[in-house]
Amino acid sequence: MTSPTANTEDKDATVNTTGSTTPTRLIVFGATGRVGRAVVAGARARGLEVTAVGRADGEVTSAADVARLAAGHDAAVVAVYDAQAAPGEFFPAVARALAAGLPQAGVRRLVSVGLASVLPTADGTPLMDTPGYPQEWREFYVGHGAGTEALRAAAPEALDWAVLSPAGDFDHEGTPRGGYAVAPADAGSRITPAGFAEAVLDEATAPTLHAVHAGIHEEAAS
Repeated sequence: MTSPTANTEDKDATVNTTGSTTPTRLIVFGATGRVGRAVVAGARARGLEVTAVGRADGEVTSAADVARLAAGHDAAVVAVYDAQAAPGEFFPAVARALAAGLPQAGVRRLVSVGLASVLPTADGTPLMDTPGYPQEWREFYVGHGAGTEALRAAAPEALDWAVLSPAGDFDHEGTPRGGYAVAPADAGSRITPAGFAEAVLDEATAPTLHAVHAGIHEEAAS
């Protein structure tokens, strides 16, 4: 993967319509994946200063590497996985490294990309436990959920975090519809990477969700 790259056209914080200052210096871990690429592209389209980080730049399971890479940023987005690692070990290790390293770097906001499988459906049943849901990747689902719980346990008060995932799955062929909503898990729900990136960036720059895992459903703009 490439070394960290940054869009440095705007060094100053932007101000939203309410007059509050929003973060403009964003680091994206996992920037070469589909979701990471969409977040980087969306951030640059908004005029944010973005550092795109890949695996070759450091280990996201290392608090020291996280702190080194994240220094000088306001918010972090994490969209990572390791196909060679046991999910139940990898995702909690990532969470603990972020919880330790980001505050050391002065990063105040974290948005992590999660998995719909562990979210509750409308009746409270986790999506992965609903009839007919694929079970061959259950270890991956459970590992993702363990990562969120590890983050919940390890994150200090100084780190404001949220986990976002599609309410169902990604639509890699569709066209963004221009809007989204927080929704319970639904196996039929779909969202484009670009549409999901808008939700991630909104939460990174103007947080409304705190210490929760939320599903995102794409819908037409109102």
